[in-house]
Amino acid sequence: MARLELDGLRKSFGATHVLHGVDLSVGDGEMLVIVGASGCGKSTLLRLVAGLDAPTSGRVKLDGNDITRLDPSERDMAMVFQNYALYPHMSVFDNMAYGLRIRGMSKGEIGRRVGEAASLLGLEASTLDRKPRQLSGGQRQRVAMGRAIVREPKLFLFDEPLSNLDAKLRVQMRAEIRKLQRRLGVTSLYVTHDQVEAMTLGDRLLVMHEGRPAQLATPLEVFERPADRYVAGFIGAPSMNFLDGELTGDGAAVCLKAGCALALPFRLTAGEKSVTVGIRPEYVETGRGDLRMQVDLVEPLGSETVVHGRLIGTDEDLVARIPGAVPSGEVMKLALPPQHLHLFERKSGRRILPSQPSASSDG
Repeated sequence: MARLELDGLRKSFGATHVLHGVDLSVGDGEMLVIVGASGCGKSTLLRLVAGLDAPTSGRVKLDGNDITRLDPSERDMAMVFQNYALYPHMSVFDNMAYGLRIRGMSKGEIGRRVGEAASLLGLEASTLDRKPRQLSGGQRQRVAMGRAIVREPKLFLFDEPLSNLDAKLRVQMRAEIRKLQRRLGVTSLYVTHDQVEAMTLGDRLLVMHEGRPAQLATPLEVFERPADRYVAGFIGAPSMNFLDGELTGDGAAVCLKAGCALALPFRLTAGEKSVTVGIRPEYVETGRGDLRMQVDLVEPLGSETVVHGRLIGTDEDLVARIPGAVPSGEVMKLALPPQHLHLFERKSGRRILPSQPSASSDG
């Protein structure tokens, strides 16, 4: 196991600034997931850790040692890529053993490591003699992971390893990666744009936005107490609803465009009165309340339905995730429970509410 530290890591390509100073500490055996939209700098950050690119400034430290200028081969890390990167002319065994042979390891040790990794990954002995073209996508990804495992590195680096798999296989492999990482106890960085992968795999999440860390916390805390409007809108599917609001003079309620006032759990003393109200679709209550929504689109998902519509009397759209079926074109009554409301400063996007950790949060 190893401890990874990033100190003021910056990266620019000419006049384009990709990373704006990232400070990060990853503990022994931790699975840290770096998540964000395309172009946020997450893959660039992983490349700097791997040594595939050099930072403009800042340091990368592993177990307290500065490795910023070391070659990738000297960093004792193993990387799993999106496209598997297997040698097509080599057998599964040879693909997994190749790096060990380059390091001059004995045949006996190579055989032991490959055999143990194959067993760990559920690869049958007969599979080891096959070529990559004879394997399914899931098997190829297991071989790529096995090639990383046999090296017994201090750090695993995963760069969107499940992006090429179909939805069902992605769910299966996601669970396998998490079980494997916990069993091996190897410190890991996992990059993805998929928030479901991030929420289910990570001990902690680093949400990136435009080259900067937007929030570093446990998955539950990121979901329940997003640091700002960007994080709130990025994490969760369907995305959080956002409505314009104005705090009342005493800070005890917030008034919406639709005309109703929502009571708050406690009085707010924030200086800015113009706020953004957030609520997740699964917490919108239907069949009661002062809000009315014209249903425009219905997405039946079996046990539940995702309903899209517009609040009557406003230009604001809202999404609700509810049990049962709903006909399109219907006008629904809605209520927004105060205990599930989020408030953000209108201009900066910073969180105002909830201001304290919830009872179920790890924060």
